[in-house]
Order: sequence, then structure tokens, then C-alpha cells
Amino acid sequence: MPPVRKSLAIASALVLAGLGLSACATTDYVDEQIEVVNGRISTLESRVNDVSGRADAAAQAAAAANSAAQAAAADARAAHGRLDALTGRVDGIEQRMMAKTPRN
Repeated sequence: MPPVRKSLAIASALVLAGLGLSACATTDYVDEQIEVVNGRISTLESRVNDVSGRADAAAQAAAAANSAAQAAAADARAAHGRLDALTGRVDGIEQRMMAKTPRN
């Protein structure tokens, strides 16, 4: 191998080795990046827990409202039944009142 080619090959090998080693991350750099990511994860985790708590509270409120609505519907059905029972009695009283002649 001619000396120029040999020097060029050695220089190329040194450049490639230097580039390869410079691409390695240090432990401190990796720790810093992991700390940033862990901070973001912790923030998201607290937000998820907050939203989950709100969703649970909303589900409980919806269940309570559903129970109240069912109770109100039952009360309305009972009132309607009593009204139906009274309607016949009122109609009978009205018919008797119409059949009577006034005292004047």
C-alpha cells in the first residue's frame, strides 16, 4: 500500500472511531432525560387520577339522579291512579247534582 493511501486509511479509521464514540450518551445525560420524562409521567398520572376521581363522582351523581327520577315516576304513577279513582266519584256526584232541581 502506498504511504498516502495508508495515511488516508488510518485517518478515515480515526474519524469513524471518533464519530462512533461521540454518539454515545453519557450516564448523566441519560439520567437527565429520564428525569424529565419521569416528571412528565408524574404530571400526567396526577391528571389522570384527578379526571378519574371526577368521573367517579359524576357516575355517583348520575346514579343518585336516576334513583330520584325512578322514585318520582313511581309517585306520579300512584298519584295518577288516585286521580283515576277519584274521577269516577266526581262524575257520579256531578250527575246527581245535575239531576236535582234547584230550591228557588
